[in-house]
Parts: sequence; structure tokens; C-alpha cells
Amino acid sequence: MAIFDALVSSEQVIEAFGPHIEGKTFVITGASKLSIGNKVATSLAKAAPAHILIASRTLSKVQPVLDEIQAIDNTIKTTAVQIDLTDHESVRRAADEILAAAPRIDVLVNSAGVMAIKEYTLDKQGIELNLSANHLGHFLLTNLLVPALEAATSARVVNLTSTAYLITSFRFEDWNFSEGKEYDHWTGYGQAKTANILFAYGLTQRLKHRGIVAVAAHPGYNQHTNLGVNLTMDDFVDLFPLVKRNTGKDFVFEEPRFKTSTQIAATPLIAALDPDLQDQAPVYLQNSAVSGTVDYTWDSESVEKLWKLSEKLVGEVFEY
Repeated sequence: MAIFDALVSSEQVIEAFGPHIEGKTFVITGASKLSIGNKVATSLAKAAPAHILIASRTLSKVQPVLDEIQAIDNTIKTTAVQIDLTDHESVRRAADEILAAAPRIDVLVNSAGVMAIKEYTLDKQGIELNLSANHLGHFLLTNLLVPALEAATSARVVNLTSTAYLITSFRFEDWNFSEGKEYDHWTGYGQAKTANILFAYGLTQRLKHRGIVAVAAHPGYNQHTNLGVNLTMDDFVDLFPLVKRNTGKDFVFEEPRFKTSTQIAATPLIAALDPDLQDQAPVYLQNSAVSGTVDYTWDSESVEKLWKLSEKLVGEVFEY
């Protein structure tokens, strides 16, 4: 595996892995203008991919990104597909459109998400919104796109997660927070970020023999994306005692505390492109390298319980 430091730029990653981009198809969720997905997409555009498809809730926010890709290289095919990851009917419709537009997918980057929604909010199916937007929508979409991933022979799924997984293990006994009675926004977000890692393990265990693996990647923190615009600095102060209550451990932000706009996409790009990860997966990446996590993000019982719960909540069993 190529070695990078924690402050590596997206440009350096693209330079290192350019041959692994050329001619390939990348599907990215949630790549609106001020997002990590946007930087992933425009970085990839500098190394001649064949096709970049962006699936987003609001297509008008994606068009500037598609325009930027075309300005970089007008030979790249670009496609936008509307998707609401919190609406399973929308996810199924979008999956059909994506399969029609991209029958072969080399890399799927599950980048879309929400962060610590303050008020207890349910999606159309009655599922808490952090879990719905960050995990369940991607669980359903990814499984529906398996035929196109399998067509690539050697495919990669990247789940963007966060060190917020340290906030809590997955709450299997009360994943919907007692219909709001037990809800707090940080635990809701932390549970979803734990789910992102568990899902990477579950997917790889089921599909590695078909050439499909998944990697979970923590991009780091950046103050200039739209993620977390609903939060204030006071909200982050509340995080520390909450983690202590939930886990008995102190929460410590990693260094560097913040990354620039060009650094923030570097770890997801490494997760998507480093060929050595195909054999190593499933793994978790942080600060540009494979990193350890706590056991509740990868133990086999939790991996299987989340997969079965996710199937139940999306109303479909995926057998491989």
C-alpha cells in the first residue's frame, strides 16, 4: 500500500493512482457543490475516467459540479440521477436509472449524509433520519447496484464514515430511540457512523469472492462543507460528556483537527483507488492509512445483526 501522511492532498493521491482511474466508471452519492463528494468527483476528473455519475437529492446543486468536470475534461461522460436516500421508493427508482446509465461500476462512493439532526425526525418509512440517510439508503442502493459492480470484475465500495463511531455502539435493542423518548442527536449520528463501518465488513464478507469489496473511510473534518451547518460550537462541547456516559471513555478529536478542501477528499480517494486494499478489505481508513477501530465496529455478531436488521428495514433480503 502506498504511504501518505495525514496532510496529503487530493492532487497527490490522484498523481499516485492515476492509472487506476483512467477509463473507469465512478458513482458518487451526494456530491453537491460544497461537499466532500464534490472534491472526490472533480479530483477524479483529472485522470481521465470514462464516466462519473452523481446521485443526489437536488440535481440543481449537482450541475455546477458536472460543469466543473466538463471544464477539466470534456471527454468524460457525466450523468446526474435524482435520489432521496431516505425514501426507499426513490432509491429503487434511482438504482434502476443508475444501472441503465452505468451497467458497469468500478467504484461506488457512498458519500451523501446528514450530521446530528437536532430534532428527532423520521423518514417516510418511520426510521430515524440519521440512520436512514447515512446507512439504510446506502445499504439498499449498494445491494441493488451489485450487478453493475460485479460486471467490473474487481470493484470497490467506499462508505464515508467518521470518528463519530466512537460515540456509541449500534443500539440493536433500541435503534429507533424509543420513538424519540431516548433520542439525542450525537448518539443518533454516532450510531449511523458505526453502521457505515459494520456495513463495509458485512458487504465484503458476502461479496469478496465475486470481486467486490468495501472500505470505510473517515475523511477528517473541514469547516467549509455543508455537512454540519445545523450545528454550533456549543453542540460540540456537549459531545464529550455524552461519549463518556455512552462508552465510559473520553472522546478525543484526532489530529489534524481540520483539513483543507484539498486534503479532505484524500483519504476517501485512497480508499477508492489503492489497489492493495482489494486484498486487505474490509478495513477502516483514517488520515490516509488503514487504522484500527473499537471492536463493536467489526465483531462478527454485530456485523450480522446489522445486516439482518437492515434487510428487515428496507424490506428485502439480499442473498449472495
